[in-house]
Amino acid sequence: MQHTLQSPRERLVVVGNGMAGIRTLEDLLAKAPGRYDITVFGAEPHPNYNRIMLSPVLAGEKTFDQIVLNGRDWYEANGITLHTGDMVESIDRAKRTVTAMSGRTVAYDRLLIATGSTPFVIPVPGATLPGVIGFRDLADVDAMLEAAAKGGRAVVIGGGLLGLEAANGLTVKGMDVTVVHLMDTLMERQLDRSAGTLLRRELERRGIAVLTGADTAEIVGDERVSGVRLKDGQVLPADLVVMAVGIRPNLALGKAAGLACGRGIQVDDAMVTSDPAILAVGECVEHRGQTYGLVAPLFEMARVAADRLAGGTEAAYTGSVTSTKLKVTGVDVFSAGDFSGGKDCEDVTFRDAARGVYKRVVLKDNRILGAVLYGDTRDGGWYFQMLKDGQDVSAIRDTLVFGQGYQGGASASPGAALAALPDSAEICGCNGVCKGTIVTAITEKGLTSLDEVRAHTKASASCGSCTGQVEQLLALTLGDGYRAQTGPKPMCTCTDRTHDEVRRAIAMLELKGIPDVMQALEWTTPDGCASCRPALNYYLMCAWPGEYKDDSRSRFVNERMHANIQKDGTYSVVPRMWGGLTTSAELRAIADVVDKFAIPTVKVTGGQRIDLFGVKKEDLPAVWADLNAAGMVSGHAYAKGLRTVKTCVGSEWCRFGTQDSTGLGVKLERLTWGSWTPHKVKLAVSGCPRNCAEATIKDLGVICVDSGYELHVGGNGGMHLRACDLLVKVDTEEEVLEYTGAFMQLYREDARYLERTAPWLERVGLAAIKQRLVDDPKGRKSLNARFLFSQSFSQDDPWAERASGATDRHEFSLLAEVG
Repeated sequence: MQHTLQSPRERLVVVGNGMAGIRTLEDLLAKAPGRYDITVFGAEPHPNYNRIMLSPVLAGEKTFDQIVLNGRDWYEANGITLHTGDMVESIDRAKRTVTAMSGRTVAYDRLLIATGSTPFVIPVPGATLPGVIGFRDLADVDAMLEAAAKGGRAVVIGGGLLGLEAANGLTVKGMDVTVVHLMDTLMERQLDRSAGTLLRRELERRGIAVLTGADTAEIVGDERVSGVRLKDGQVLPADLVVMAVGIRPNLALGKAAGLACGRGIQVDDAMVTSDPAILAVGECVEHRGQTYGLVAPLFEMARVAADRLAGGTEAAYTGSVTSTKLKVTGVDVFSAGDFSGGKDCEDVTFRDAARGVYKRVVLKDNRILGAVLYGDTRDGGWYFQMLKDGQDVSAIRDTLVFGQGYQGGASASPGAALAALPDSAEICGCNGVCKGTIVTAITEKGLTSLDEVRAHTKASASCGSCTGQVEQLLALTLGDGYRAQTGPKPMCTCTDRTHDEVRRAIAMLELKGIPDVMQALEWTTPDGCASCRPALNYYLMCAWPGEYKDDSRSRFVNERMHANIQKDGTYSVVPRMWGGLTTSAELRAIADVVDKFAIPTVKVTGGQRIDLFGVKKEDLPAVWADLNAAGMVSGHAYAKGLRTVKTCVGSEWCRFGTQDSTGLGVKLERLTWGSWTPHKVKLAVSGCPRNCAEATIKDLGVICVDSGYELHVGGNGGMHLRACDLLVKVDTEEEVLEYTGAFMQLYREDARYLERTAPWLERVGLAAIKQRLVDDPKGRKSLNARFLFSQSFSQDDPWAERASGATDRHEFSLLAEVG
């Protein structure tokens, strides 16, 4: 809808909700808060996230929530109107309006274009087949994860930065991966031949096949990709093909609007386009004939654009010298500048083959022209700063390659080396935070902890590789006033008390409500925060079953809604299937629900259940009601509680089965369902040592043997794989049930909120758990009794309550329906 009223403030429209556009807004709000009425359009359905951290998301090292830079609450708090999933399609420069694909038209006084880049797709036959994707946004990551869940083979075309990160992530997720690279050296723009060879060896050691000097001729397949044919005739089978051969500035919008364009939307040193009312930043722009695809130049452009939008007249962008770091866990690679060498250049090289360390610094006229580091990248920032400053290094030429700690101007102390860096030195490459910004925040805002520095500056909040440097800056800045965190951290910034101290106080002081805890323990905030409220809610419920009333406001959205929210705002619903068993009646009921509510996706989960994806929020109670009518209850797939009990068919059907594993699994699930625990809990029962139910990577797993049952605990099959430890061997099913109840209660009472059984076991030690459960039969029975007592208040189906409309009716109704 077009504006019809004159706004008292200038109207700024930002096209692009990525890192460059939103960093500009962050800097603008710091310089001139309230100057603009701001509207942001984003093509993706998400708030602003850290695109360079997509690789850890693919590899399972990060979740999407952990890479969000600015949640929707940030836009709301700053009065910014955000339209996600609504791409701007046209600009009317005469009327000064933009129109999005939804038909929404918004007027502007100043316009900022930050449309980023698009993946380059090599023009070969088959490039548009299903199963051929790029690697640019979260949708690409989701597509790769979906493909990886099915296993099979992947071919990554492109051995550059993104291609290798994609290859690593897919390998971690279980696919057989081949990298096809046109050039003879991997990452040839960032690495020389020596470093590229070391990198190739490491990737091959990880199981990634690498073909260099390989040119793609065709993507093979009929209705879907089935392989890649190279120009030498070789065919590589593929269930997935990832195109990662480069990016191009996304200039289509600017070009259609008649702005001056070359390789990108052309801007001057003030980041202004050929239209004085329109600025542009990021990967979509061309500045002095150059385009950039790395994050540091984007942030430098953002600072200049923000200053100009704030009314400044001096700030200017003159181009960037870039550095690169590969985000593959366990592979340390850094490069900066021009390392091609040549006439009048010197190479200073260090090799340690046994350690896999290679360093090369290229000098010209006693100044660093480029640097390549492999295996030991600690001094990357130091070399890069001297490169940018054009510093004469002749005085340290002989020891330059050994790093900053070996120079005459600084001792071997890392702290002294950090202190010697100028304020302009970049500390956090992911978020473009320099040393001066961190030190200023520490001194002006009175910051004393790493968490506080992260909250105020975002330094070390992404990949975490600079965490040590940020902590050292705290120590250097605060001096004797800095006290490093050596013991358990406080629950959150609302209190100085640890999780364990809070739990003890709840029991000793008989605190039975969240306000009571905050009052008695002198919380520094009136109503807590998103970190402490869910923890307090759990601790109170665990300590006072039957007396404490669950506070739904203190639960995460999935637990409030009793369904898992998906990226498009719909939900997934998982009915419980006891021990993985189902019936024809249940399957018919599920099929009827799918048809009735037009649920788009039905998937079998890894926990032997059926997941219904794409349920509309307002349909949830009706879906639950229909499933309840068929006798099914919530599978608690959203809960910090029991998720599943996975089983094999055991002795009833399998010729190898030694015990009735399915029957025992059903008994365990009947015992433990509905429980609330510090984190999610998964159980499994395998009918023989062949372990088809994967019991030895569960929180508690049972292996059936001829003479009884082995109980294993503390396993984790997630991003950090951990095999279980053997707890005990017992003779009967009754003992299995007693030990399970006791183990669950010990975990519930002893672990910290959001601590899974694996890290809890490693923290307290297996011996301590055995002492409580195996060596103390009386104590074990007491723990089991407390668990059963707690379960008497927990085994109510939340779906049934909400389907009946008894509680939380407003959660599922459209605004117009709420009376």
